[in-house]
Amino acid sequence: MSKIVMYCTAFCPYCVRAEQLLNNKGVEVEKVRVDQEPDRFDEMLEKAYGRRTVPQIFIGDTHVGGYDDLAEMEMKGELDPLLATIS
Repeated sequence: MSKIVMYCTAFCPYCVRAEQLLNNKGVEVEKVRVDQEPDRFDEMLEKAYGRRTVPQIFIGDTHVGGYDDLAEMEMKGELDPLLATIS
């Protein structure tokens, strides 16, 4: 089964907002804390096409991007159909 992975840090307000939005949708988020596991930062860079900011969110095989990208998907009605592909 596909899952939701979010690369994040402890004190990132955008990470908190992204997690809240996804939790409100009733889905669980696997958090990869790049501040606690710095070797995973390079993994994030590779998967996120060089994007260095957190959060970087992946729903299944789809790279959503950061919180602003996630919120935009929600406003456009594109988030629920994407989430449906992982259940």
